[in-house]
Amino acid sequence: MVFYSPTRHLFFILSLFLITSGCTKQPELQKFSGATQGTTYHVSFWSTPPLNTQTIQKSVDDELARLDTLLSNYRPDSAIEQLNATLSSDVQTVNEEIIYLIEQAKIASLASQGCYDLTIKPLFDLWGFKDEKLFIPDQTRLQATLKEIGFNQIEISDYNHLRKLNPKLRIDLSSIAQGYSVAQIAKLLEQQGIHDYLVEIGGELQTRGIKPNKEAWRVALEKPLPGERTMNKIITINRTEPLAIMTAGTYRHYFDADGKRYSHILDAKSGKPVEHQTVSVTVLHNDPTQADAWDTALLCMGRAAGMEAANKAGIAALFIEQQGEAFNEYRSTALDALDSVLIK
Repeated sequence: MVFYSPTRHLFFILSLFLITSGCTKQPELQKFSGATQGTTYHVSFWSTPPLNTQTIQKSVDDELARLDTLLSNYRPDSAIEQLNATLSSDVQTVNEEIIYLIEQAKIASLASQGCYDLTIKPLFDLWGFKDEKLFIPDQTRLQATLKEIGFNQIEISDYNHLRKLNPKLRIDLSSIAQGYSVAQIAKLLEQQGIHDYLVEIGGELQTRGIKPNKEAWRVALEKPLPGERTMNKIITINRTEPLAIMTAGTYRHYFDADGKRYSHILDAKSGKPVEHQTVSVTVLHNDPTQADAWDTALLCMGRAAGMEAANKAGIAALFIEQQGEAFNEYRSTALDALDSVLIK
């Protein structure tokens, strides 16, 4: 089951296993993990009285399998790939969750002035990220591919109908599906009466409540260095309401050629890799789906334009910009005002 694409990376070291410990008294922290979406997931929770962990895990695995058949761009039988394979500009019946994700992503896309776009997949293929072999297209090839890109080529009729104005349009949900999956698993836990949990998929996560020993959830933010997995910041979540923490970065997937680095983050407007020095953006939000879209959108824009967009929309975001050997941090206004979260 794979959602992973060059647009997503693993940026969090799950602190449940590295920098925190469970309670030794009742109630105890219950944990389980597994494989999903080309990566791993971890769930930690507690409740009174304790629930059957195997039963909870079975329901989580079933939901993740359902989401895979719906949203994965890596299996031809998924609902989204069936839509992509349909070369028609007629109105099509589409699962309402796909419509929902398109509409949610469009919010961040508009804020990014089109830099972030779910229809960007042909550009990834053109530049060689699909086959892991750099190809620098000429302007003619680039302009031809750009004709297949753009949210403005999707016309949504209602909650389960849309039309591709360009029959060749392909929708890639990788930049938002993982956040939505986190949201769905959190919702499933809450339906079981669980109100204290941490759900993580591939480094993207949501917390609610506290640990059994009344301590806050803590997670670690990775230092944005290629080839390394070292802790950079620790985020302490001093709130009981749900909070999603999502990070996007440029430092895991790129090409180096002739002394120049080509990022996998592509600007959907120009069709070219971004060239700014922003290497990661972490977004804190009460909605995992929105957080997942915003981190990619802000990273695409870079620190200067991204900070302006984040402040305008009230998004709590941490930008990390590489300047020589130094990594400089910049916080949005909303992040500075988020006194329930400590980042140090």
